[in-house]
Amino acid sequence: MTFDYGAFDAALTAAVGDDQAMVTDLREAFLSSAKRQVDLLHRARCDANWEYAALRLKGLAASFGATQLLNLAHEAAISAPGEPTVLKKLERAICAIESHRD
Repeated sequence: MTFDYGAFDAALTAAVGDDQAMVTDLREAFLSSAKRQVDLLHRARCDANWEYAALRLKGLAASFGATQLLNLAHEAAISAPGEPTVLKKLERAICAIESHRD
């Protein structure tokens, strides 16, 4: 899966300007929150908990312009709880964001 970093990086820069330390902190906060929501998806045992975590992840991704993650979170929201292919795609997308550094 390729990841388009343009909108994500633009959202980070728009939020804090050219302050690289703040960009790094904001990226880490985003990743921490995204990982927390994916962890909740892994642990969800009912439709309501699954949908709640998926929609939280979708909102987070939208806030940061992470369009691929947004689309995957939407896919999760309409999938059955515990859908393994969706979980793997989400984990790969988060790893891609995590490994991308400017």
